[in-house]
Amino acid sequence: MADPTNTEIAAALDELGDLYELDGAIVHRVVAYRTAAKAVRDASSSVAALARAGRATELSGIGATLQQKLEALVETGDIPQAVALREKFPAGLIEMTRLPGLGPKRARRLYEEMGIDSLQALATAARQQRIRDLRGFGAKAEEKLLEAAERAADADPLSIRVVLDRALAVGEQVVEALRAHPAAQRVELAGSARRMCDSVRDLDVVAASDDGPALALALAGLDVVEAVWSSGERGARVRTHNGVSVDLKVVAPHQFGNLLQHFTGSQAHNVALREAAVKRGLHVSEYGILDDTTGETTTCETEQQVYQRLGYAYIEPELRENRGELRAAALDGGSGLPELIEVGDLRGELHCHTVASDGVADVEEMAYAARDLGLEYIAFTDHSASHGFGDDVSPEQLEAQIERVRAANLAIEGIELLIGSEVNILPDGSPDYADELLARLDWAIASVHTSFGLSERAMTERVIAAAEHPSIDAIGHLTGRKIERRPPYAIDVERVIEACARTGTMLEINSAPDRRDLDDVHARAAAQAGVRILVNTDAHRPATLASARRYGIATARRAWLTAADVANTRPWQEFATLRKRAQAR
Repeated sequence: MADPTNTEIAAALDELGDLYELDGAIVHRVVAYRTAAKAVRDASSSVAALARAGRATELSGIGATLQQKLEALVETGDIPQAVALREKFPAGLIEMTRLPGLGPKRARRLYEEMGIDSLQALATAARQQRIRDLRGFGAKAEEKLLEAAERAADADPLSIRVVLDRALAVGEQVVEALRAHPAAQRVELAGSARRMCDSVRDLDVVAASDDGPALALALAGLDVVEAVWSSGERGARVRTHNGVSVDLKVVAPHQFGNLLQHFTGSQAHNVALREAAVKRGLHVSEYGILDDTTGETTTCETEQQVYQRLGYAYIEPELRENRGELRAAALDGGSGLPELIEVGDLRGELHCHTVASDGVADVEEMAYAARDLGLEYIAFTDHSASHGFGDDVSPEQLEAQIERVRAANLAIEGIELLIGSEVNILPDGSPDYADELLARLDWAIASVHTSFGLSERAMTERVIAAAEHPSIDAIGHLTGRKIERRPPYAIDVERVIEACARTGTMLEINSAPDRRDLDDVHARAAAQAGVRILVNTDAHRPATLASARRYGIATARRAWLTAADVANTRPWQEFATLRKRAQAR
């Protein structure tokens, strides 16, 4: 029997967590299995091999008990506890638990009270409008469950996309390994990963070499590779242990710029580029640029040469989406491309958490980590009184946190420590702290954490009311989306942008890799409307202050933003005056 892949092991652990939750196990046990599943899914080497060697405990979140379960899975193909629990619940019920907005507890209610035991049965009951009468559901929830069940039934397993940070974890490892090979002259990531899109379906790697077969063999032999699908003179296609496919394409060095430009995309950018080139008598491909008049083909070692031959300034990968970049880059009268923001431009962090709510580090640890990154100020914005996930900060606890941050600010040199809060926006649009308490803070960012199911009109009015509050300085992760996991809730973003421009309320690009919210389209629209944009990490631990920034900056770059467009690129004394509370004074 072949060893299970990391993807299969992670799925088994996820299933066991779901089964335990259906069975009413304590939340810590359920979380432990889901944490372990994530560690396995993200692992770059064979977890089955680690388990056989008794070394699975080297992975974060896997202890001796899980090591034993993994050994059983590798040896027998299953986990005994999962076998026992499956006898208690229909197989289709597990699929139901994974629908957005349902979860194991509500799925079990549907099963026990209505006999619904599969996605098909759920969709049928929803179409017959039988779910809406069950306490705690209603017509709107029934409609959303039907949509979710139909999407799940129609999902194509071959089109699954992976959030960018997980893809880059393996992609950058592959690139680094291939660059070290003697046959490699240049190796780069291409495709949607190079454009820093929210998620990717697979990874494109392009290389310049005079020995393509050697590089293809090198890729196939990497420890991160789980399976080789093809390997030849011009490249290879493999699947890695974390389930991401990698396509390697190899050309001679003199064609590398053509290949990199072509496979970076996007398709819309390349189509527009080719159409414009045809009008000039040029034909563009991954191998060169053919001049109709002379019959000569120009090959380019660099992308800069490609764009220059076609009449454009170099266009950064993040901008290649056919959103006006060719017009701006035209050397014969374009308006010019912006000088895009970079990570090093950030001077402040305005959204992070400590042990006061759901963070894992205290004020001092987060402050020192921020200072080590070169930041000049940081606001501690722990969750507020009605966050609803067991880590709320009562008004009395916030009073204590105010004193704690004030004292730390006096003790720690080289960085300004601000006391803030991530205030939950209640359904009526009001904050969940009294105005007098909010006024004592240096900073308040307001976010929606509860009641996601409101109508678009109600949700929009809710957030606009928060933007109009004199002590709310910014709105966090505006649409509530989780990339590839949870769609945005219904909200009229244009109306919110108008309200923020009118009231001087800032809007956040949340850098968490699975959020990146605002997205690039909305961030660009907000900046054009005169709204001040923030790039924040939403860090819950010191390491995230460093690791997450690149994703928020990537979104800002895709939104055409410069350092001047982002408020927290300013030094503290200048930023302080931009806060709504400062302007009101």
